[in-house]
Amino acid sequence: MSGVVARPDPFAELGELRGTLHRMFDEWLDGRESARIPAIDVVGEEGKLLVHADLPRNEPELVKIEVEDQLLTIAGEHEERQEKRAGHHVWRERRDRSFSHSMTLPAGVDASRIVATARDGVIEVTIPLPTGAHRERIAITPKTA
Repeated sequence: MSGVVARPDPFAELGELRGTLHRMFDEWLDGRESARIPAIDVVGEEGKLLVHADLPRNEPELVKIEVEDQLLTIAGEHEERQEKRAGHHVWRERRDRSFSHSMTLPAGVDASRIVATARDGVIEVTIPLPTGAHRERIAITPKTA
């Protein structure tokens, strides 16, 4: 019989616990964290702006579009529920998700002429630009020391 006594290391399992937690959160999020804020694209075309926004779960009724003081806001909320059963065990998960994107509209935009449509998981907001609006190029002058 050896006279060596092994001292317990209270931190020995910490690395294993960290790995388990990382795997658990990776599975839990399953890449969905980035889906919390839908992608938004803004494209300028002749006489109008087009805003394309991904729809959460392809349900346009979950999205609200408002204009207030030349600020266009696209916002939404939805709830996700999941339940899995395995024998006597039940795993339930609930998430409330919300998002909001805002952009300042050009001066003179008539909010009553803005139109929004939904198709194939994307909302398209068409914003007619005011007539008479024009683009002016500004020259950049290099500074000398």
